Amino acid sequence: MTTEIRHIVFDIGKVLIHYDPNIPFSHVIPDEEKRAWFFANVCTQDWNIEQDRGRGWDEAEALLIADHPDHAEEIRAFRKYWREMVPHAYEDTVAIMEGLMTDGHDVTMLTNFASDTFREAQAIFPFLTKPRGVTVSGDVKLIKPDVAIYETHARSFDLDPAATIFIDDSVPNVEGAKAAGWQAVHFTGAGKLREDLVARGVRV
Repeated sequence: MTTEIRHIVFDIGKVLIHYDPNIPFSHVIPDEEKRAWFFANVCTQDWNIEQDRGRGWDEAEALLIADHPDHAEEIRAFRKYWREMVPHAYEDTVAIMEGLMTDGHDVTMLTNFASDTFREAQAIFPFLTKPRGVTVSGDVKLIKPDVAIYETHARSFDLDPAATIFIDDSVPNVEGAKAAGWQAVHFTGAGKLREDLVARGVRV
């Protein structure tokens, strides 16, 4: 029998706010093939995740520019135009989160995010300051789906893992939460999230 849910934990990127590096880079590198090559070979996901793990942008840029000096301007553009990568919130999901808090549910957030850009995101999207707290990967130097970051979050906010449900758009991150003893659902949209929460006894 599933344990009653007493803690609800939201991911942020692509759950509460939109994220797409192609938005500014469609101007930085207009050619679609060249832009795809750049993201596959220069500013890769593996490179970017290290900023989520706590590496500073100056170091990150210097490492890439040393290997790709002809792309220095484009490399620096990644941080320079970061705000354009998060153009809007998913208002329907935000409404679910705020409704849960209004109804008295314990809501926190757990995110892979660089420390500095997360603080910018909170300034852009004030609802990111409303939950009881947040674990930011760049602050704790751990990233999802490493089980250690879920354990850190549970300790920090005194969560009972079995009574905690995690909401994330990434299947590996969902599986990481389950490995930590949490309940978890794969986010594909607000409608499905409502169904998933109701199915687990959470009134939405």
